[in-house]
Amino acid sequence: MTRVAAVDCGTNSIRLLICDINGDTTREVTRTMEIVRLGQGVDATGQLDPEAIERTREALERFVGIMEFEQVKAVRMVATSATRDASNREDFFRMTGELLGRVTPGARAEVISGEEEAALSFRGAITDLDPSDGPFCVIDLGGGSTEFIVGTADGEVLGMHSTQMGCVRVTERIMRSDPPTETETEIAMEYVAERMEDVVKIVPIREARTFVGVAGTFTTLSALAQGLETYDPQEIHGSVLRFSALRVLTAEIRRQSAETRALNPVVHPGRADVLGGGSAVVDGIMDMLEKETRADSFVISEKDILDGIVASLGDRLRA
Repeated sequence: MTRVAAVDCGTNSIRLLICDINGDTTREVTRTMEIVRLGQGVDATGQLDPEAIERTREALERFVGIMEFEQVKAVRMVATSATRDASNREDFFRMTGELLGRVTPGARAEVISGEEEAALSFRGAITDLDPSDGPFCVIDLGGGSTEFIVGTADGEVLGMHSTQMGCVRVTERIMRSDPPTETETEIAMEYVAERMEDVVKIVPIREARTFVGVAGTFTTLSALAQGLETYDPQEIHGSVLRFSALRVLTAEIRRQSAETRALNPVVHPGRADVLGGGSAVVDGIMDMLEKETRADSFVISEKDILDGIVASLGDRLRA
């Protein structure tokens, strides 16, 4: 048995998953997340804000402390949209190397392409789904980008595309008012619709039978739709969100201020101000799916790229 750790650092959050791998069996030990907003302002300035790097360093240092306590033997950290776009990304990677080296000498965050990010997300997201419901389309809605991956139950990827839209990017670029104005929402929807045109051209959307929503915007929407009193991953994982009801919820979210959203205990305080932007992205995705497919719902998965990273570590161990 080998204890491994996966870290995913995106535009909005940094997350940790520790698992035990024993042959083909994986057992989850702990999973946690912190909002660090690493991508704050990167869309406008082209570089990572030093304060954002420091927030991320503090969170990663706490994660490394957990790894040391849990006696993790191998770690893999991936960094996605925000770091791919930043001119000063080496400052960030140097910092990750100093901290992760305490767990595994030489380890540091990896910049992965949108395509690899999509493949890892797909592998993790379909872990608990019924193979007979495939092919699947996994939609990983992040802070700076959203990945669309169509594949089969055995993991074969039929097509993928990473779009430059996410809850943070849409909020900072377009939906700056709090709450957003109708004009901002209209512009955001036009922006999302343009990205959807590329998705339809590149990804075989029509081949999918089940559409899987992954990451914080989707899981938060599920918690809100279910009226949960606390954020409960077990209630969220595998839940189904019907498009008709979801549109009512996303419209209500955009009418609320960030302060009002944050009052709901299932909304993480660090996500409240970008949930309106995320809801606009979700609406645009639903528009595209209703036009191109017979889909009328999302299945929500709490498993995602972290689980895919753990699986990749398992591949390395078995090799």
